[in-house]
Amino acid sequence: MADPTPQEVRDFIAAGLPCEHLEVEGDGRHFFATIVSSEFVGLSRIKRHQRVYAALGERMREQIHALSMKTLAPEEWAQ
Repeated sequence: MADPTPQEVRDFIAAGLPCEHLEVEGDGRHFFATIVSSEFVGLSRIKRHQRVYAALGERMREQIHALSMKTLAPEEWAQ
């Protein structure tokens, strides 16, 4: 199975999580994502990350070896 591109990881996240802003950078094995979603309002950082992992599902274990992320609610992103 080929390593995913940053665009593919972005598409995977967007398919499972409504995002106001979504950027993904990476080299095929390690990725960094900035994710802004109204679904993060009122959630802890851990709960936000769990929500992203849920959106990625099996891909997180099988294709994406490392994902660092900054998860923000829209009003946090605006600051």
